Amino acid sequence: MPNIKKSIPKVETDINRKVTSKSTGNGGELHQIAEKKQSDLTTNQGVAVSDNQNSLKAGVNGPALLEDFILREKITHFDHERIPERIVHARGTGAHGFFELTHSLQKFTTAKILTELNTRTPLFARFSTVAGGSGSADTPRDVRGFSVKFYTSEGNWDLVGNNIPVFFIQDAIKFPDLIHAVKMGPDRGFPQAATAHDTFWDFISLTPEAMHMVMWIMSDRTLPRSLSMMEGFGVHSFRLIDQDGNSTFVKFHWRPKLGLQSTIWDETVKIAGADPDFHRRDLFNSISVGNFPEWELAVQLFTQEEADQFPFDHLDATKLIPEELVPLKVIGRMVLNRWPNNFFAETEQVAFCPSHVVPGIDFSNDPLLQGRLFSYLDTQLSRLGSPNFHQIPVNAPKCPFGNHQRDGHMQMAQPTGRVSYEPNTLSTTSPREQPTTGFKSMSEQLSGTKGRIRPESFADHYSQARQFYLSQNKYEQSHIISALVFELSKVEHPHIREAMVGHLRHIIGDLALRVANGLGMENLPPAPDIAAPVVDLPLTPAVGLIDKMKSTLSGRVIGILISDGSDVEILKTVQTAVIKAGATYKTIAPKINGIYLSDTTEAKIDGQLAGNPSVMFDAIVTILSKEAGKKLQKDMATTSFIRDAYSHLKAIAFDDGSKILLETAGIEKDAGVISIDKIPDFLSAAKTRQWSREKSLHPAI
Repeated sequence: MPNIKKSIPKVETDINRKVTSKSTGNGGELHQIAEKKQSDLTTNQGVAVSDNQNSLKAGVNGPALLEDFILREKITHFDHERIPERIVHARGTGAHGFFELTHSLQKFTTAKILTELNTRTPLFARFSTVAGGSGSADTPRDVRGFSVKFYTSEGNWDLVGNNIPVFFIQDAIKFPDLIHAVKMGPDRGFPQAATAHDTFWDFISLTPEAMHMVMWIMSDRTLPRSLSMMEGFGVHSFRLIDQDGNSTFVKFHWRPKLGLQSTIWDETVKIAGADPDFHRRDLFNSISVGNFPEWELAVQLFTQEEADQFPFDHLDATKLIPEELVPLKVIGRMVLNRWPNNFFAETEQVAFCPSHVVPGIDFSNDPLLQGRLFSYLDTQLSRLGSPNFHQIPVNAPKCPFGNHQRDGHMQMAQPTGRVSYEPNTLSTTSPREQPTTGFKSMSEQLSGTKGRIRPESFADHYSQARQFYLSQNKYEQSHIISALVFELSKVEHPHIREAMVGHLRHIIGDLALRVANGLGMENLPPAPDIAAPVVDLPLTPAVGLIDKMKSTLSGRVIGILISDGSDVEILKTVQTAVIKAGATYKTIAPKINGIYLSDTTEAKIDGQLAGNPSVMFDAIVTILSKEAGKKLQKDMATTSFIRDAYSHLKAIAFDDGSKILLETAGIEKDAGVISIDKIPDFLSAAKTRQWSREKSLHPAI
């Protein structure tokens, strides 16, 4: 062994250490020294630190000393770095951007953000899963939170919604029960980020109002391909208030520029293992390269008189207003163009509250919304530890704001003067009321008997569930059935499975029968009693997903598998065509380095095969020499790369050298398995999934 001591200068104390840009200490530890380009490392009190590698000790082998304030400050701060995570929506990611109004709603509201055209309002958007903790994966079957904080000239407006337009419950008093049921079992601490367990389905089986939402969460809507390929909804009805105090109801919708796209369930499960940060990374990469995610903001506007004619109650959060009944009006767009400078400071500390509205926007009497108005503010006080959370930069309004609220934990503002109350005569500059432009609640005459009772108009729990299911195409219906069979097969108690299938009978008999067959039930369980008859409503194609996919490759990623000897001209042709079509690509190989193409040049490899399975891509291309094809024939990662792409209904382009791999993987030729000399056909097929392939692969559904 080399004499290590000879290569390390003898240093008795930190005072005697030779100061260079880089040096080593007695134990071989690295010391990086500040030069002109670097700032000094300091304590939080601004004291420069001379040694950040060793604590202060009594002798070389002695105990650490209590007087070491540098050690104590560093460790103490580290011990307090984590704050309570959100009870729901803990796993999330976000970005900065802007909103631009393209069609004014001046006829309906005084809110400047909805009336002033061509003004770019800064915003922060956060997307999240609901059930899992902050360390869970991005891609479970789950509702996605879709929240936007607009920093308007009149104050902050938080539009706090989901990627699904309805919810599980009608009254906020049931929210703690719902979340306790879906979360990990209190006795065992699992499952994480999943609904496939007894407590969730036990609660749902006893909550018929949730049946419409069940159809949505068992659909492809809860398996988004990308955060930028999902819709967003405000869920509740809100009010717009005009200059005369008149009210118009409004529902808010976000429509992605890239269109909708989901993943396949088996694909989703494998993505979670290959890249738990799949959605977060996708959003980060898109913004980094300038492919800024974009959504249209659309509204549904209707009066009380029109609402009275609906065959449902719009104040019931388990119901939606079909677009065919109240068409959408696109009024603006949101663009996300800047990643946060610091994830914790912004994405983790951002505080959304439905109660944050601006003049011209008001609340409806939706009982779920009314509870959220309290709950979100209350949870921020607990999570961020202070009523001053609005002073955190990501939460602070960008317009002037001021009041007489004072002090509190972590107060950052420094109000001056002796006056901290209103009215007063001792200050001519302190904040006062503004009756002209200030927020005013809608003037509404209310009457009734106080009591804990739900409206009878909330009693129909199955009609819209039936409408949703029948509005799906045959592939989407099969996915719902497969999801229900999977979820209920994880339920240990037979009576819960039977109760759920009983509910499905009210939705549609064929659905209940196919789920019962998938679960191996000999007889259909009885349907429960219902509070209101099920009504056949007109179909609403707008709730489908597959038919709303756009014919585009924007935002999609093509995986190109190569190895030694791959044809360099074919590779260049494919790469050029992919970029021209609006997609991006990653070149994958068995090794990250040392891959030489047909012209003997070394290829630039973006990822190693085993670490980049085909679930990471929207379509794949294989460019292999015959020798490489034969060599990779026995490689499990290679055959899985091809077999999974086929099973997940993706387009595959192949050359002569890859034919042996297709045979080994058991790939049958169809319209989505295309020779590499037909690149335009491949790129066209890559814009969608090969749905006709599904029946042969999954005959059980």
